[in-house]
Amino acid sequence: PLPRPSVDTGMGLERISAVLQHVHSNYDIDLFQNLMRAVVKAVEEAGGENVDPNSPSVKVIADHIRACTFIIADGILPGNEGRSYVLRRIARRGMRHGFKLGARDLFFSKLVKAVAKEMGDQYPETRNPHIEEVLRQEEVRFSQTLAKGLDILNEALADGTKVLGGDVAFKLHDTYGFPVDLTADVCRERGVTVDFEGFDAAMEKQREKARATGKFKMAQGLEYEGSPTEFLGYETLAVHACRVEAIYKDGEPVKDADAGDEVVVVFDKTPFYAESGGQMGDKGVFKNNTTILKVDDTFKIKSDVFGHMSYVAEGSVKVGDLFSAKVDEENREATARNHSVTHLMHKALREVLGQHVQQRGSMVNGDRTRFDFVHTSPMTAEQICEVEDIVNKEILRNTATHVRVMPLDEAKKTEAVMLFGEKYGENVRVLNIGSSCELCGGTHVQRTGDIGMFKIVSESGISAGVRRVEAVTGMSALRYTQKQEAIIHEVAEEFKAPTDEVVSKVVETVDHLKRAEKELDTIKVQLAQAGASSVAAKAEDIGGAKLLVTEMKGVETKALRDSVDSLKDQLKSAAVVLVKVEDGKASIAVGVTKDLVSKVKAGDVVKFIAEKLGGKGGGRPDFAQGGGNAPADLSALLAQTKAFVAEKLQ
Repeated sequence: PLPRPSVDTGMGLERISAVLQHVHSNYDIDLFQNLMRAVVKAVEEAGGENVDPNSPSVKVIADHIRACTFIIADGILPGNEGRSYVLRRIARRGMRHGFKLGARDLFFSKLVKAVAKEMGDQYPETRNPHIEEVLRQEEVRFSQTLAKGLDILNEALADGTKVLGGDVAFKLHDTYGFPVDLTADVCRERGVTVDFEGFDAAMEKQREKARATGKFKMAQGLEYEGSPTEFLGYETLAVHACRVEAIYKDGEPVKDADAGDEVVVVFDKTPFYAESGGQMGDKGVFKNNTTILKVDDTFKIKSDVFGHMSYVAEGSVKVGDLFSAKVDEENREATARNHSVTHLMHKALREVLGQHVQQRGSMVNGDRTRFDFVHTSPMTAEQICEVEDIVNKEILRNTATHVRVMPLDEAKKTEAVMLFGEKYGENVRVLNIGSSCELCGGTHVQRTGDIGMFKIVSESGISAGVRRVEAVTGMSALRYTQKQEAIIHEVAEEFKAPTDEVVSKVVETVDHLKRAEKELDTIKVQLAQAGASSVAAKAEDIGGAKLLVTEMKGVETKALRDSVDSLKDQLKSAAVVLVKVEDGKASIAVGVTKDLVSKVKAGDVVKFIAEKLGGKGGGRPDFAQGGGNAPADLSALLAQTKAFVAEKLQ
């Protein structure tokens, strides 16, 4: 033991390894040498040629892939805030160095296996395939914008400037996902500094805009210096003699409020649960002999001060008044069912999808529960059913809920699930519901059987590596099931089939429609080709080639291409321009035979027309499409186009 164990000597794994292996650099130890060899191989397979194994970029990639692997193993995902942003910066810096070495295909995510090979025996969590998938998705996204971002950066630096404007750095960060330190890396290599003050100013402007639209703008604007609110809502839904401590109207403190006013009221004590941990605030009423306050929501002005968003329905209210409080019991019980089932669902998701599943947010009210969690791919129908089975079996066991309040250090010893990054006080509530054990300050059912029934109603992706499940319980679950059943009966009645045969009947009908649509498309193509044959006679001879610029009527937009191909076949050596106008929009299709593309390119013709229509378009030299607004004078446009193409053909 060190004589002063609080002092960090900096003698970590790599430095101890360097001493024991008699080398002078961390990058010379066996761990990094093996990783660097894997980097060289991966980069060369992704398009790099003759990569120098001692290149600084190889060292950067080796270091960064190890860091990314362990960060994701700890449950972090790439994002734009906090620790998630740190991960994104590290990953994208490693990817950019691969790009410098010539990699043009995915390579970074494939290196996770190399890290697991080196360190998986001591750290088995690095072998989770979830890690590689998270990095693969991040690499795909970044590769799509890297080339574009570098083009913008190169353009900004082309004039020899020695300072990159903060607005450019912010655009790269905000629009193209370039971390500012990555931009600084590129600039540093070229002897250019970045205007970080300008960047910070642009970033702060964006933050202010986000804050202005935030849900808790009202709460953040209220200044309260009084005593904390005593919360009694765990034990009861009704409390007498609640004293008004403060009233806010339009964000400003006032002494009183009258009927019709919308105010935020702070009481010395309350049974109303304030929105926290994803659980929505309680609704209900405060009454006395002369006044009724209808509470639509409850939120926290401070961590221990509750604000009641109220409507003065009758009478008036002033600071010091006493009221009796009554929480909306039906809404509270429905919310408790949905909150409790979230804990059971979280545990079930980890059992079915893997231990990498971690909560990334939730929203619980009386109607349903919404749960966001870490997972890289959509849940299958079988996985959804399996989660539902696990949760409903927990409900049927009807086990009692146990709540214990204890110091945080003690709670950690219970192995209760804690949300990474969540701020906990000195004392916490440990909730045991069914086989789940988590830290939670919300309101819950007394027994799992009180939840009644659990049904997942939707599953979707909301961001990279984060999925969202929405579910219902109790009477909401029953109503949802009844609604689905009614839809099935309605469909069965429409198809005149028994409910157990309705799926096969629908499939049969859809197949019939697809065949009919295919036949109809064939007929439309034949009609378009027939129409093209009659149009071919309008072609003019320009320098030995045919030029046809005309409007096509009565032809589907998607059939324009077939018409162009048919006309090219008939005219042999030609430039064909077809324009179709319908419902205020113009569609353009241009074809040029192979022998003429050296003189005129289809894409150039489409761009010429589209610019005049306020639209856009493009394509290959021999075929291009585009569109825009219908021209005021189509004849004039066709004449201009004919002159444009004829000049190139001569």
